[in-house]
Amino acid sequence: MLHELIATQALAQPDAIALRHEQRHEQRCLSYGQLQAHIEKLSAAIAASGQPGDRIALLAWNCIEFVEMIYAVPAAGRILVPLNARLAPAELIYQLQHSGARYLVADPELLQPLRAHPEFSADITCIELGPQYEQFRETAERDTPLPPVATDDPVWILFTSGSTGRPKGAVLTHASFLAGLESAALGRPVLPGDRYYYPFPLFHVAAHNVLLQHQYGAEVILARSFDAAHTLHACRELQVTSLSLAPTMIAMLLRQPDFSPADLASVRTIGYGASAMPQTLLQQLLDETEVGLCQSFGMTELSGSVSFLTVEDHRAAAAGASHLLQSVGKPLPTAEVKLVDDCGKPVPAGDSGEIVVRAAQVMAGYWQDEDNTRKALIDGWLHTGDIGRFDSDGYLYIVDRKKDMILSGGENVASREVEEVLRQHPAVVDCAVIGLPDDKWGETVCAAVVLSSETDDAALAAHSRAQLAGYKTPRRWFRLEQLPLNASGKVDKPLLRQQLA
Repeated sequence: MLHELIATQALAQPDAIALRHEQRHEQRCLSYGQLQAHIEKLSAAIAASGQPGDRIALLAWNCIEFVEMIYAVPAAGRILVPLNARLAPAELIYQLQHSGARYLVADPELLQPLRAHPEFSADITCIELGPQYEQFRETAERDTPLPPVATDDPVWILFTSGSTGRPKGAVLTHASFLAGLESAALGRPVLPGDRYYYPFPLFHVAAHNVLLQHQYGAEVILARSFDAAHTLHACRELQVTSLSLAPTMIAMLLRQPDFSPADLASVRTIGYGASAMPQTLLQQLLDETEVGLCQSFGMTELSGSVSFLTVEDHRAAAAGASHLLQSVGKPLPTAEVKLVDDCGKPVPAGDSGEIVVRAAQVMAGYWQDEDNTRKALIDGWLHTGDIGRFDSDGYLYIVDRKKDMILSGGENVASREVEEVLRQHPAVVDCAVIGLPDDKWGETVCAAVVLSSETDDAALAAHSRAQLAGYKTPRRWFRLEQLPLNASGKVDKPLLRQQLA
């Protein structure tokens, strides 16, 4: 069971640090023994309220209490509903209503605008983080019996980004979460004495990385959110050995005015996802540091990742096999991965098709959504919505998201392909390619670019046209100071389309 990860470490090394978090310029630490004691008290308090199967929503930035809830809620036979703290009140209310949450544990500042919304239900019991939360946890009867739990019981309802409509609540179970950790341990092993830095939101599926560290007794350093200067400071002062970042975050570290390779001297690996690693960024990192890079492919519905591009693969890419950087590596033995056409039939070798996955880590389905569950889970296979291809060596390449394919004049344009070409232009720091409505072509290819120096549209178009077909070359160019990112560090293309339409 999920909560047994901490109980196991509390017996093996009760005094070892499990969590370190800086809050209001004060650093808090919890040992595995202390964290287990908090979980036992909190799970008892939760078990004394409501019924097994109740949904308990959590609205907060990264904090120690968030981690306590991750373990205590399923231990009490309840289901955690982590809410994205960046959402508007109306979006949060939809998720509260759809999940049927009876309780809401929340940061007071985040709770205030939610309570002021006219559709916020008075039937939801709210517990504010701080003294109220601590009183709730500490006044519980320690001998309160906990309900029996099974491996296929839900532990999280985690809402997807909703880029194709209303967000869907992926139901993750004890079994799927632990299977996801088994895959993660194969792709990115945790070593004795590791100190792991985590800057992503805990309300994202990337939080499985925190659980992975705890499973192997490592120390987790929680950041409230990503800050390049703070990240370098933590790596230097706390001797961080591994961390998770998006490529854009890595670039921000290297662009810090006071960056020194010595800042990353203790770092063994940086795990990244969300987007491909630009060749220039890889080369700079490997030239200046001893850091190993590891990329993974996964999603909420997979309770983590199923494919990894290893440290060795990245070194091969730096040594000349640069095509590997466009890959997400090879699928792990813990998952079956294949490509299918629109009829669900396997595509010929070398062709592109939708990536489908069969594995123990696949979600149970979407919460109270039989229609979307039936579309996503077909004959035991999760249809990811990603278009991919395999090369002759078994490496998987993401061609595009199914919904990000641009249909212009009857031709399919993969936005990732265009983006990779644009990133090769010396003035392009970052970019995102989207389709916008067009009366003549249906959609027209458009590029949003972040530039390091002024470059006109004609030069950018000429650079693209030299490597791409005419219909793939962007027709419209937008210059932005930065691209909008979602909680996982990916470019928020739905928001970008909305802003630029």
